[in-house]
Amino acid sequence: MPNLKDLEDAMPIAPLKIVALPSMKGFAQRINDYMVEFRRGINNEKVKHDPAFHGYIEDNYITEVNIPRFGSGEAKASFNTSIRGKDVFILVDVCNHSLTYKMNGNINHMSPDDHYQDLKRVISVCSGMARRVNVIMPFLYEGRQHKRIVRESMDCAYALKELAGMGVDNFITFDAHDPRVANATPLQGFDNFTPPYQFIKSLLHSENDLIIDKDHLLIISPDEGALDRAIYFATVLGVDTGTFYKRRDYSKVVNGKNPIVAHEFLGDSIDGKDIIIIDDMISSGGSMIDTAKQLKQMNARRVFICCTFGLFTEGLKIFDDAYEKGYFDKVITTNLTYLPPELYERSYFVEADMSKFTASIIDFMNHDAPMSGVMTNTEKMNEILARYNKRIMEEDEFYKNGSNRL
Repeated sequence: MPNLKDLEDAMPIAPLKIVALPSMKGFAQRINDYMVEFRRGINNEKVKHDPAFHGYIEDNYITEVNIPRFGSGEAKASFNTSIRGKDVFILVDVCNHSLTYKMNGNINHMSPDDHYQDLKRVISVCSGMARRVNVIMPFLYEGRQHKRIVRESMDCAYALKELAGMGVDNFITFDAHDPRVANATPLQGFDNFTPPYQFIKSLLHSENDLIIDKDHLLIISPDEGALDRAIYFATVLGVDTGTFYKRRDYSKVVNGKNPIVAHEFLGDSIDGKDIIIIDDMISSGGSMIDTAKQLKQMNARRVFICCTFGLFTEGLKIFDDAYEKGYFDKVITTNLTYLPPELYERSYFVEADMSKFTASIIDFMNHDAPMSGVMTNTEKMNEILARYNKRIMEEDEFYKNGSNRL
């Protein structure tokens, strides 16, 4: 856990309670396990004797919430235990389409709107009783609708204002499509975290022969919107970056957007290099596959796709076909949103686990400690790169000395 000293002498703002909506129950259980481990290992004698730390060390921080539905599709939220005076962290995944409910005898899959309504129900139960209400929404509800081009709704900004009005004190999200949406609620806390450390950690764990330097590796942004992510990633790794820009047909609108005519590349030569494509999400996957295909046609050695949110809205077939054709080598995505079980059966998939990082975020926020304690990605990435490069060098010496011979 990062910067543990920041917590050893800090008092929690209130007893911690984690409320997981059905969309994030599995992820919340992982967080709870880490939280139990963190707090049992903390070096502070006051925790055991000071009444101010009552409820600090527990076997379980999760408070169950019930959200039953009537036959008409209407719902309500309720708690079986008290949350009065607690520091409540509510977790919701608005992209979890695996959950269903009955309405007039028909089976409906829950949409982002359904998850958002359930979130408001839970907040309404907490408001006025909880010491503080914090919402962890990894994929920001309607976050892709981040700017007004024509006369259209601004759903994400309005949702944040609505939740703030209901009493939410802090919003925690990951890799927001446009972090400037935080301006909609300037008096509330808004923390936007990114997973570059988890990406590189997962990639280095899955590949044992990467050479991380300017001659062998290149970071690619699939469009101009993700360029800042690629530049940060490339700067920390000490390699170069490149980008594609999308040429669109602005005379047409298909599925609410102008169709892409072509992807044009701007950057250094990629001949024989390993490529990491970094972006915030995979939606249908068509644009990402097209980018990977062009990179392979430009003689890229290997192509690794790193995305925070793997939505796979059109299923996995497009990725299965592209993998068979050799367009990419690995897809690395986080478990912050629902991932279909069959994805874990794919040899090209690598999960970047975010549960420990999220548990650290909750722990620091519960202590009102500086969030810089968990935002040390650069130092951690340099550390894991140093360990990886040292292992590669030691293995090279091992084989050069002929120690691999039987």
